[in-house]
Amino acid sequence: MAMAEETVLIEPAFAVHDSTPSSRTASIRTTAVLAAIPEWWAHRAAAAGLNGVWLDVRTAMSAIPPLPLSLGRCDAGAALVHSGHTLGQAYVESLSPRTRSEHGRHYTPEILADRLWRMAREALGWTSDDHQLPGLVRDPACGAGALLLPVLREHLRASYSTDPSITLAQLANHIQGIDQDPWAVYLANVVLAAEVLPTLARIPENLRRPVPVLAVVGDGLAPLYPAALVSIMNPPYGRLKLDDATRSRFSETLYGHANLYGLFMAAGAAGLTDDGVLAALVPTSFSAGLYFHKLREHLADQAPLRSLTFVQDRAGVFNGVIQETCLAVFARQRSQWVDVARSNGTITAVATVPSPRGSRPWLIPRESSDAALAAAASALPLTLSACGWHASTGPLVWNRRKHDLHALPGTGRLRIIWAADIDGGTIHRDSARDDKRYLATSLPSDSTVMVLGEPAVLVQRTTSPEQVRRLVAVDLSPSVLTELGGSVIIENHVNVLRPTLQAPLISRTTLARVLATPTFDRLMRCISGSVAVSSYELASLPMPAPAVLASWENLDGDELVDAVEQAYRIVGME
Repeated sequence: MAMAEETVLIEPAFAVHDSTPSSRTASIRTTAVLAAIPEWWAHRAAAAGLNGVWLDVRTAMSAIPPLPLSLGRCDAGAALVHSGHTLGQAYVESLSPRTRSEHGRHYTPEILADRLWRMAREALGWTSDDHQLPGLVRDPACGAGALLLPVLREHLRASYSTDPSITLAQLANHIQGIDQDPWAVYLANVVLAAEVLPTLARIPENLRRPVPVLAVVGDGLAPLYPAALVSIMNPPYGRLKLDDATRSRFSETLYGHANLYGLFMAAGAAGLTDDGVLAALVPTSFSAGLYFHKLREHLADQAPLRSLTFVQDRAGVFNGVIQETCLAVFARQRSQWVDVARSNGTITAVATVPSPRGSRPWLIPRESSDAALAAAASALPLTLSACGWHASTGPLVWNRRKHDLHALPGTGRLRIIWAADIDGGTIHRDSARDDKRYLATSLPSDSTVMVLGEPAVLVQRTTSPEQVRRLVAVDLSPSVLTELGGSVIIENHVNVLRPTLQAPLISRTTLARVLATPTFDRLMRCISGSVAVSSYELASLPMPAPAVLASWENLDGDELVDAVEQAYRIVGME
């Protein structure tokens, strides 16, 4: 099919005010993707056995583009090799980095879309390979429709023996996409409608009707949509400020600042039928972070976790996010167990563990060898906080106090302890920070905010991926503190553990040794998949009964390592 010579720049509606060079380049790329749609559609329609008006995307489907779809020069050969997935991916990747970042735009790779739908259907209890949809499957942040493609394909396969006219007429009752980007919605309708072309071809020409609209422009968080059997999503992410009405609506699941993906998960769970399933591709921070503790408790009560797959290769999923990513499925129909797996091109089963409950960080093993540890720790009666230890983050953000940083000691200057200073279980002086070794305590608040003048346990807050240990702890003992001048400044990449009781259930010296054991390093990895160790996660570490803690006090070396491991193993085996 010949293409017209006219080329008109088409920009996503939400990006028109971004006039940076990268945005203008992205707009040209976006235009090229959209200009390829008519040729792509014509090729797909012809391959399905259609001709005439059905080769024209403008008449073969009911969806209307937000602006007239101007035809332009395009590489027709490249357009023809696109699948629905690659066409949608090309659109998302054509957007400027600023647009993708500000609006949380990301595309779901086909392998993850297929996996998430398989997990959802398993949670529904479907055992046959193909199953007609008995209810509505909704993606409230559908983008270009990637997550709905495997759903639609299965429904069409299972409906092959049904009158194709009926199948076509009822599609909108089974598939619904919602998004705020009008061009993404139009593209979603195009790629979904292309899957329907073989069904359309089986309808006598005089009875054919355009493929119905399956995706609409709208707010996926709005509580205006009918209940869905499945809410499937790869939602946008990022902090946002909420108005009073929205914060009130989500009050049961919000704590502190709001993250978009958490709101979508809460809204998705609320919008399910009584036997419904929530399936989401999200960062794992919801499973352990402080700001998501109310969401965890709500989901555990309303739609407990049914299965979870850790995504080891995050390229192209959440660009620029160091947080671990997962496929998580929740079901209204309760189950006591969660199937855990990991995906890295292939799916590897990890373990089946008890379904997590409550608001505390969920312990989910990343390796099968840690399944018993996670189960044991989940049943422990105490947390580190309950044992009488408070965790906080070092107060010094060095680039906010640049003028007060010095290489040499002096009057009013205190020694700074950096994260690199506590590698290897001892406090030392890392030479890379010697030009910023001392802080001049020049502010009136420094004595109460910045200065640490008591013994404590210090823990690295951020480790590098190549480090062997996730938990790197050291005892800031009275003698070491005296050697450093009696008071120190703790930099922001170090966590500080200080006693809240006159006699904590575990002493400072023993706590430092316990945190250095292999058991606790593995335990932290069951809580957090990122390189960061938050003070909240530290305070939430599960701890055994007081009598067990007391038995550790006089142990050291291998004896302590074995005792800690045994204590957790015994609980897990009871």
